[in-house]
Amino acid sequence: MIELTKLEAFIYAAENLSFSEAAKHLHLTQPTISHRIKVLEQELGSELFDRSGHTLHLTEAGRLLLPWAHKLLHQSLEMQEMMTSLQQKIVGELRIACSTTAGKYILPQLAARFRQRHPAVKVKILGCTPEHVIPRLLEGEANLAVVSSYDLCDEEFECQEFFTDHIALIAPVNHPWALRQWIEPETLLSEPMLLREPASGTRRVLLTELARHDISLNDLTVFLELGNAEAIVRTVEAGYGVAFVSTLAASWAAAQGKVVFVPIASFELKRMVYMIRRSLEKPNRPQEAFWSFVHHPSNIDLLHMTRRGADG
Repeated sequence: MIELTKLEAFIYAAENLSFSEAAKHLHLTQPTISHRIKVLEQELGSELFDRSGHTLHLTEAGRLLLPWAHKLLHQSLEMQEMMTSLQQKIVGELRIACSTTAGKYILPQLAARFRQRHPAVKVKILGCTPEHVIPRLLEGEANLAVVSSYDLCDEEFECQEFFTDHIALIAPVNHPWALRQWIEPETLLSEPMLLREPASGTRRVLLTELARHDISLNDLTVFLELGNAEAIVRTVEAGYGVAFVSTLAASWAAAQGKVVFVPIASFELKRMVYMIRRSLEKPNRPQEAFWSFVHHPSNIDLLHMTRRGADG
C-alpha cells in the first residue's frame, strides 16, 4: 500500500518541479523528499521524474499519477477531518471579508470544503473594496480578511500567506498578438489598454513591473478604467483593447476561445495574497479552524489554480 507521505512529497515536487521547494513546503530535508519519491517510484515500477539536465520534468507516468495523487490525498484527509469533526464538533459563525479578484475565485471553494468538514459552522463571505477591509475587521463585521497588500500586516494584524496570484496580459482572439509567441514590453505603449482602478492590487503590481522596464503609466494608451476584472475580461472579449488581469478571472474566457493570454518577454507579474486577522483578538474556534485549514494538504489544488493560466 502506498503511504500518503510519499504521495504528498510527489505532489509538492511535481507542482514545483523542484525537490528543494517540496522540502521547504513540507518542512523536511531534500534527501528525505528524494528518498520518499525514489521508494514511490520503486513501488510503482515507473520513474516519475526525468532528472536529466539541469531542470526537473515529469515523465508520462508522473503526469498520469499527479491527478490521482491529488484525489487520493484529498479523500484520505477528508475522511480524517470528518472523523475528527465528529469527535470535536466546531459550532459557530465565520465571516470573511474579501477584497481581491483572485480571492473571490478561490475563497468560495475553500469555504465549501471547510463546511463539508464542519457543517455546524455558518460561513459568510463579504465582498468589499480594499479600503473597506480594515474597517470591517476593526468593527467586528469580519473575523478574517483576504487582501493583496503586505502593508496591512503589522502589530495589530496577523498575516499568513494565502496563495500566489499570477497576472497575465489578455487580448481578443482576433488580435495580431494572438498569433505571437511573445511580445516585447515596449510593444504595449501604442495599444489601447484597459486598467483596473488606482486602488487595485493588480494595477499596483503592473505599474511596478512596468517601471522595471522604464515604462510609466503616462506612456500607456489608457482606453478605459474599470472597477472589476470580470468587466475588463468581457470588454476585451468584445475587441476593445488589451488588459492585465488575474489568470483566474480570464481562465474561463480563454478556455472558451474568447480571449488569449499573451506572454511578454522578461515580464513577471505575480503577487502574494494574504489572509489576515486581528492580533489582539482571541480567535473563536471556527476562525482558528479555518486559519489552519487554509494550508491543509488537501487544498493544494486550489492554491495552485492561478498557475494554469500563467503557464499558458
